[in-house]
Amino acid sequence: MAESINNDEVIQVLKNVINALQDSQKGYADLGDHLQDETLKRYFLAESLRRASFHGELESELHHAGVKDIHETGTTAGTLHRVWGDLKAKVIHSDHEILATAEQGEDVAKKAYADALDQPLPLPIRQLLVTQQTHVVNAHNYVRDHRDALVPAAK
Repeated sequence: MAESINNDEVIQVLKNVINALQDSQKGYADLGDHLQDETLKRYFLAESLRRASFHGELESELHHAGVKDIHETGTTAGTLHRVWGDLKAKVIHSDHEILATAEQGEDVAKKAYADALDQPLPLPIRQLLVTQQTHVVNAHNYVRDHRDALVPAAK
């Protein structure tokens, strides 16, 4: 069996996932505000809260690893993606476009989990990440399927 990575590497892996979760949480909240479909609005709010919960679970693991202060705030790329999505939502007013933007953001979250799980992490952390990753993938698929169900308005 592969040996686990050292504590500092585990901390960095978790911080990378936390940054992706921060971006995802903010993205769901920001984009959800622009959705016209009330069911999707509620879903986006629930997903934003779920990402905050995932973030809290990973912060707890960091505290167990000896990290006292965690100041992860997301990524610059995530911020730019949200600003671009917000601008598109204000100009286009299309749930289809908002869902497409959300799906692109979720691709980043999926990659963060995949990259983390490529590392030889301790079993409890691996199990937590796998559980969270399963939810993230299902949420991505939900957004994608709803996007695909909406036919973009003819121009």
